[in-house]
Amino acid sequence: MIARKPDWLKVKLPGGENYLRLRAIIQEHNLHTVCQEAACPNIAECWGVGTATFMILGDTCTRGCRFCNVKTGRPNAIDPLEAAKLARSIEELGLKYAVITCVDRDDLPDGGARQMAEAVRAIKYRTPHVKVEVLTSDYRGDLEAVRTVVEAGPDVYAHNIETTRALTPRVRDRRCGYDQSLGVLRAVKAMQPGLLTKSSIMLGLGESDDDVIQAARDLRAVGVDILTLGQYLQPTKKHLPVVEFVTPEKFAWFARVIKPLGFRQVVSGPLVRSSYHAEQAFTTTL
Repeated sequence: MIARKPDWLKVKLPGGENYLRLRAIIQEHNLHTVCQEAACPNIAECWGVGTATFMILGDTCTRGCRFCNVKTGRPNAIDPLEAAKLARSIEELGLKYAVITCVDRDDLPDGGARQMAEAVRAIKYRTPHVKVEVLTSDYRGDLEAVRTVVEAGPDVYAHNIETTRALTPRVRDRRCGYDQSLGVLRAVKAMQPGLLTKSSIMLGLGESDDDVIQAARDLRAVGVDILTLGQYLQPTKKHLPVVEFVTPEKFAWFARVIKPLGFRQVVSGPLVRSSYHAEQAFTTTL
């Protein structure tokens, strides 16, 4: 196990006027962000410029992936006003691009798809100019749940495979699946071919270069447009250890090798996360 982070992974502590303003609005409306729950290293940068990835359906996940810092357990009841609160917060923040993600809710018949769709519609109704990216669960492979979200009209549909095929059983919850995730992304393209799709892979868990490139090929085979690659960081000692800190040069190499596979955009770097600079990745594809 590697104990110390290299210099390229060191980031500044959160602070500044915009950060404090955004935090206050999130607290006021009792909202959750994946920035906080997943201990994202980019929270200072993103919140400092007034952007965030909002997490709906509560802060407790029904699954226990071995890389994720979001708490696992029995979730609370859904807040029926969550979508309205979220839309109002995005308006107050003056955002032009919003990323909405969620915990897995295997306790719900549709996995929370209806709540996600309501959030998209509420944002579009209150602030029609705002582009909305959704980062969804796999809904246990329920394609009708996927359709519920697609028909709500997001601008980007993201779902993360997280890691390579070989590492999936060790890294993700047993209810997840590599092919199940690919099936979700394939279905989105089949339902609405013009909708941009996106996925993400973590590096540093012991994956081989060939397996990473094969995962990229698998994603292109189901029509994924945007791919992000970033460094896995161990949230606590209870989570999977980091096998390797991948260098910035190696991330750049992956981008050069993978982009020609046909992706509209490949964002690759140690601090990259699935929603990092999401607005830039979206506008670059247009």
